[in-house]
Amino acid sequence: MNPAIRAKGAGNKAFVNARLIDPANQTDTVGGILIQDDKILKSGADVTADTVPDGYLVTDLNGACLAPGLVDMRAQLREPGFEHQETIETAGKSAATGGITTIIALPNTDPVIDDVAGVEFIARRARKVGLAKVFVYGAVSKGIEGKEITELGLLHQAGAVAFCDGIQTISSARLLRQALAYSTFFDGMIVQHPEEPELSKGAAMNSGELATRLGLSGVSPLAEVIQIERDLRLVEMTGGRLHFAHISTGESVEVIRKAKKRGLKVTCDTAPFYFALNENAVSDYRTFAKLSPPLRSEDDRQAIVAGLADGTIDAIASDHNPQDVDSKRLPFAQAAAGGVGFETLLPIALELYHNGHMSLLEVITKLTHVPAGLVRVKGAGTLEDGTAADLVIFDPDRPWKIDPYQFQSKSKNSPFDGRLTQGRVLRTLIDGREVFTEGA
Repeated sequence: MNPAIRAKGAGNKAFVNARLIDPANQTDTVGGILIQDDKILKSGADVTADTVPDGYLVTDLNGACLAPGLVDMRAQLREPGFEHQETIETAGKSAATGGITTIIALPNTDPVIDDVAGVEFIARRARKVGLAKVFVYGAVSKGIEGKEITELGLLHQAGAVAFCDGIQTISSARLLRQALAYSTFFDGMIVQHPEEPELSKGAAMNSGELATRLGLSGVSPLAEVIQIERDLRLVEMTGGRLHFAHISTGESVEVIRKAKKRGLKVTCDTAPFYFALNENAVSDYRTFAKLSPPLRSEDDRQAIVAGLADGTIDAIASDHNPQDVDSKRLPFAQAAAGGVGFETLLPIALELYHNGHMSLLEVITKLTHVPAGLVRVKGAGTLEDGTAADLVIFDPDRPWKIDPYQFQSKSKNSPFDGRLTQGRVLRTLIDGREVFTEGA
């Protein structure tokens, strides 16, 4: 057994000769880190093999990157209710393999997380499993039916970090206005899946020439931006905080860019699918590439990259959406939408760095510090002294071929199957414990 893998509180660790990436302080330097039990005691350029105090287990990282553990602000864990697709335990193992130490889970489970009991159940299960730290979104509407608002204040007090209706659009302007207005009392954030439901009903992919050639019903990219433009009016009306999830079109980027310049409290994220793939990935009816929102045109993909580079898009989330084999091995129009994303989140995001669009520090910031700040999870996404030792150690240049059947996730539905990429997680630590070690 690797001597560095110990029970919580069993000893002190030091990692030296690392490329330290600290998004909270915007530093990228060579140095080391001291871990005392479950906390970061000290990090920086002055932590070297020669300065480590006695009593520490020292590991020389030989130049590998050391950063805060990734904070994934959009994932479906499927438990309770859909354990045949994923559980908190299998999701935790998959997240650890991908360097993710904090997960924000969607509420569209069965039962829906629309009351205090649901929030507390997830917290208990995550503590028992002891892998990634799991926080939840509370549902905006009871049963995510889009009709009656939940007790947002009670959900917030119970630990819900923000609110959404899972993969459903909050289509009722009345309901969204209520939620935005009420959440201002505790500075809460509402998260929207931006897709006008009537325009996207029954659609299988992005509308256009390819959809016509394949004989599949398509949804116009305008369905996304129309929803965003309506919702921005409600933000103006209420002064609430609104976050748009997994934006996928160039027009959405432009509208959000203008809204930010006007000072509206609006933020957004995207997923690796939308800056690394375009609609051509479904050209042979590959159901693993059927996503929601659908993959868009190459122009849209490039606009998403530009939005990440200029800061319009605040964060990158995995949009982890596990589906069982039977849900995907169907004719394209009937197949379920979604792709697993924990174990490909870091390497696909690193393509932005390898392709020269962003610096390594900028990429890691969007995967750690920014999402932690958006959902107000204290102590995550930083290497600050005294914070939890939730860390990822990775080689940004390690080449590998993505094989979903090697994933720890219970489901294997990845649109990146067979993709050649760079960037491999070597170790993941949560509260100072090594929960993943490559090759162990």
